[in-house]
Amino acid sequence: MTWAPLLLADPSPCLRILVLRELLNRDKKNDAEIRELEKILEKDPLVSELLELQAADGSWGKKAKSGNASGIAGGAIQVTAQALTRLGYLGFDPGHPVVQKGAEYLFGLQREDGSWPLPQYSLEGEKSSHYDVISLQTSLPLRGLAFCGYAADSRVEKAYEWLMGQRLEDGSWPAGIAHGNYGFVAGYRRLPHSRWGCRSNTTAALTCLALHPQRRNSPEAKRALDLLLGLETRERHNLGFEVARITGAEASTGFFTFYARFDMAHLLDLCWRIGASIEDRRVADLVEYVKGVQDPYGLWEYLPKPQANRWVTFDILRSLSRLSMNTDTDIDWITTEPRTPFSPYSRQRKRY
Repeated sequence: MTWAPLLLADPSPCLRILVLRELLNRDKKNDAEIRELEKILEKDPLVSELLELQAADGSWGKKAKSGNASGIAGGAIQVTAQALTRLGYLGFDPGHPVVQKGAEYLFGLQREDGSWPLPQYSLEGEKSSHYDVISLQTSLPLRGLAFCGYAADSRVEKAYEWLMGQRLEDGSWPAGIAHGNYGFVAGYRRLPHSRWGCRSNTTAALTCLALHPQRRNSPEAKRALDLLLGLETRERHNLGFEVARITGAEASTGFFTFYARFDMAHLLDLCWRIGASIEDRRVADLVEYVKGVQDPYGLWEYLPKPQANRWVTFDILRSLSRLSMNTDTDIDWITTEPRTPFSPYSRQRKRY
């Protein structure tokens, strides 16, 4: 267990308390070290920065996140959702006043049908205003609320119902709908075995489902994960990107492209939350690959931003630990997708 002293030596009290609770299984009520760390969690720069930058209305603006999310019209929704995602990931819940204010800000902008307004965003030569619906408009704020423990709130349940209403018959989520037609899916966002499914929108929706105490084990969640597992690519450079973004090492950029990167660590996180079995050969191969790039000290290096190494290591270790508990004897996981080669862009046949 060479990783334990390295993670517990990290200056972040939030990381240390997560390691104690979720990797070392220390009892929250009876552990003196955990009680001491709880007293200084708000002094962690990852938290104190957000506490200082929250506006009086509960929102967060462009100073709270690097990247272009705050430049989107209505971008305060996305930035606030990202801030709540971080706080929720670090263990803060509705009992904290900052979380309460942020959540009420989002609820105040929620539409009657459960969705949030569609932001204006330019992509591939088109404005998102050309779309009537893009499921990401609701997936992103919903994820922030679910991370903080609001998944069972009636207002959040309404958002989940809206999100499920956007689901395609094949179990994926489309890029968007404009004038009754499905939007174009660029090659880098395509899903294997889906004509109109968008990987970015589907990943966002599935992430929300994975944070719900009941919906995480639903047939809809399992089907979406099945589709994502069909993309059997190994992009080492992106391993740990999502955790790096949550903790601020990576910028929060994009709307359509929010989940454009294929992050195997995030996929592992979804696997254990939804209940995928390690007996599934695709999951087993993914685990084998990730274990194969662990360094001799027990850590995983996040290549673009090494400052996120310990956070990425914690997240991967938690996923591997939880996945090891998933066996065919106590879960209902049946894959329906064939293992087939996938290419995001089809090759053009030469004329000569």
